[in-house]
Amino acid sequence: MSGEQSTAGKLYGVGLGPGDPSLMTLRAVEVIAEADVIAYHSARHGRSIARSIAAKHIRADHIEERLVYPVTTETTDHPGGYQGAMEEFYAEASARLAAHLDAGRTVAVLAEGDPLFYGSYMHMHKRLADRYDTEVIPGVTSVSAAAARLGTPLAEGEEVLTILPGTLPEEELTARLASTDAAVVMKLGRTFTKVRSALEGSGRLDDARYVERATMDGERLAELAGVDAESVPYFSVAVLPSRVDAERPENPERGEVVVVGTGPAGPLWLTPETRGALAAADDLVGYTTYLDRVPRRPGQVRHGSDNRVESERAEFALDLARRGRRVAVVSGGDPGVFAMATAVLEVASQEDYADVPVRVLPGVTAANAAAARAGAPLGHDYAAISLSDRLKPWEVIAERLHAAASADLVLALYNPGSRSRTWQVGKARELLLEHRAPDTPVVVARDVGGTGERVRIVRLADLDPAEVDMRTILLVGSSQTRAVRRGDGEEIVWTPRRYPEA
Repeated sequence: MSGEQSTAGKLYGVGLGPGDPSLMTLRAVEVIAEADVIAYHSARHGRSIARSIAAKHIRADHIEERLVYPVTTETTDHPGGYQGAMEEFYAEASARLAAHLDAGRTVAVLAEGDPLFYGSYMHMHKRLADRYDTEVIPGVTSVSAAAARLGTPLAEGEEVLTILPGTLPEEELTARLASTDAAVVMKLGRTFTKVRSALEGSGRLDDARYVERATMDGERLAELAGVDAESVPYFSVAVLPSRVDAERPENPERGEVVVVGTGPAGPLWLTPETRGALAAADDLVGYTTYLDRVPRRPGQVRHGSDNRVESERAEFALDLARRGRRVAVVSGGDPGVFAMATAVLEVASQEDYADVPVRVLPGVTAANAAAARAGAPLGHDYAAISLSDRLKPWEVIAERLHAAASADLVLALYNPGSRSRTWQVGKARELLLEHRAPDTPVVVARDVGGTGERVRIVRLADLDPAEVDMRTILLVGSSQTRAVRRGDGEEIVWTPRRYPEA
């Protein structure tokens, strides 16, 4: 970029790679040779890893600017705390470099790895690059070096690689590790115990590798689970390598069934825990429509089936798990709400499957998804009722509709209609009108989250059964539910949390 003064010097951010001087790029060596000033960060003990990497390229006539951190891991009495001390340091350090640039000198700021990847150089860059001609020389990152030293693919095909700082809260680390394919956790040192716990909590500890000082003297590679926390320096990383081609031998002691919900539509509705369970599974079992929502992964086996063979599907999944396979039974919405969890647990309660581990992971259910699109119709007490009479008599459904309506509960009506069930919605409307006013708001939500999403608010009296199918859910308001058209023309529905006194 153009500088404000034609006589000003040029600023370089020079990536040096992970530690081995032979991994410096030719461009990095050229820039160091051309520079008038060599700047580098160091702790108060004065030693600089960046300088040691570039040492043989630094000449006696180079001007050296040592940028010494006021604090690293220790406490500080600065009135602004650690952040205040560091901000003051970066301002002072950038001013020192600016003085050289204003004098027409070329300044090369050395950075381990890549200058803009968790590097100290970026703090100089943000303060100087808009004022001076600047060039950043990329370097080999510790992530690439660690993968190379392990000799295993880091990410392949359509796998997602996640880079995480170990300083994140443990719950956040756990969620992100559970939901990704491959990962590298930086900044270990004092965070190691927390990172190890997050790996264990996400079910990934057995796959995790440890790399210390990649390409440097003292390099160490190990299975992370066996590393002593007291021996871990800052310059180390945790690596979860590619899952493609990873060996997953059948082991009856590790087989399990995890019942997961995909939410009402695609990947945006998956929880991190569900993503992790789907990624870790050897086999996916489910209704084909729901399986199609799950990304394909090399090595996984899919077992799709019709939507009406729930017990057979559950038994098949449990048989696979009994042989040592990790099986994810894929359901729509939340698996415990009119979905596959009940079918799996019913079969799992049989003596033949008593020793097969079964877990149920929650998902976003259709009622909550539709309610969020419409506003907050479920803001007070509500009841969820399936209108399908395939597994229970209509007389039972009608009795429950009467009871819930007379109790003035908001109703979430699942499975309202299909090609073979066309009269239930009309009959339900008649029953509800015995207890509700004709202008009671009804949310008619179809394919929420999908490409055919349509959410409308109608009066109960105007509810048209012809517009309702199996992909629709109905939310019928109580006597307190309100439909309001706002200034932007959007109509919202909400049910007050306060109920009037009797």
